[in-house]
Amino acid sequence: MDGERRPDLAAMMVPLGRALMAAEGPVLAEHDLSMWAYAVLHELDERPVRSQSALARAIGADKTRIIGVLDGLQRRGLIRREPDPDDRRIHLLSLTPDGRRLRDQVQAAIQAREDRLLARLPEDDRRAFLRALRTLHDVPREEIIDTDR
Repeated sequence: MDGERRPDLAAMMVPLGRALMAAEGPVLAEHDLSMWAYAVLHELDERPVRSQSALARAIGADKTRIIGVLDGLQRRGLIRREPDPDDRRIHLLSLTPDGRRLRDQVQAAIQAREDRLLARLPEDDRRAFLRALRTLHDVPREEIIDTDR
């Protein structure tokens, strides 16, 4: 890689990300979920109880836009929204057992599609790629956009 000319990371990752999101579309449609609804189900599993504002920040959604998504998920019995006992203005969110089951089912179907793409890589490269991707995913956004580092 030293001195090797390559495309910028965003030039490689953005088209790949768009293609992966398009591949998720049929799976989400089959389960009557929008991309935002799946993002909510996925994020709530990471941190089981949080405020609507914190959830919106975590998934990169506008907090006013996410209310309709949360309403729909709650109507379907996939999430619970309960007032915070310490501050009744804040709603705490959690997955229901049905929400967790649906999230797991959708994630398995999405990852099966991803596995077909990853199969193009030799096994050792696949493991290294996923390990590297997890490492970069965990870098705080502020560190990535801070040009002084």
